[in-house]
Amino acid sequence: MSENGNTCPAVEENFEAARREMVARQIRERGIHSKRVLDAMMDVRRHLFVSRDQASQAYADEPLPIGKAQTISQPFMVAAMAEALSLEGSERVLEVGAGSGYQAAVLSLLARKVVAVETQPALAAAARERLSRLGYSNVRIEEGDGSMGWPPDNSLEGPPTAEYEAILVSAAAPAVPPPLVVQLAEGGRLVIPVGGSENQELLQIVKRHGRTTQRSLYACRFVPLLGRYGWNPIAPGSPRE
Repeated sequence: MSENGNTCPAVEENFEAARREMVARQIRERGIHSKRVLDAMMDVRRHLFVSRDQASQAYADEPLPIGKAQTISQPFMVAAMAEALSLEGSERVLEVGAGSGYQAAVLSLLARKVVAVETQPALAAAARERLSRLGYSNVRIEEGDGSMGWPPDNSLEGPPTAEYEAILVSAAAPAVPPPLVVQLAEGGRLVIPVGGSENQELLQIVKRHGRTTQRSLYACRFVPLLGRYGWNPIAPGSPRE
């Protein structure tokens, strides 16, 4: 793999075959039916979101470490969370826990705009550079405490609003962070793993008439959410504190 992420045609063909197998076996056969989600999972080249040493494992049925005690999620879980957001293409989406930028890349093909917040400066910088280089122009990576949400940039998008039609949390919270519920638009969907530090339930929360309802989707295991409403507070003086 070259520095700009390009591979020779034969190698890229092998990655495409592995990606096709991943979508068929790990995702479609496990019950993900949204064609838009399946197409997005096929389109995003997962091997470009992991280290060069891990590229051969990029399409395996497992999460992979990306540094700073964080992971790129299992492909099935990326797809399941995206499907649970029920995106139609016009939404503004907040992702908490940008990591490598892979989930944000998938969401960018399903929504109008994605704002992804990452607590780790090195990961945020790497994800920002990677997504820009790969052409995901409707994604913005911010650095800070995503458990507090993130005020949308309204400067180019008409009347001010502090609401997202969909919010996805890519790390495990001890409880649903109240600021995320506040920033969820009427009719919006919040998908978040909630539970203990070792095992959680993936919840889909829907906001209607100012109230929320929730349902459990899957048992899961994510790295801990950092921040004021996570497991480990962010040090004073860090962004968003």
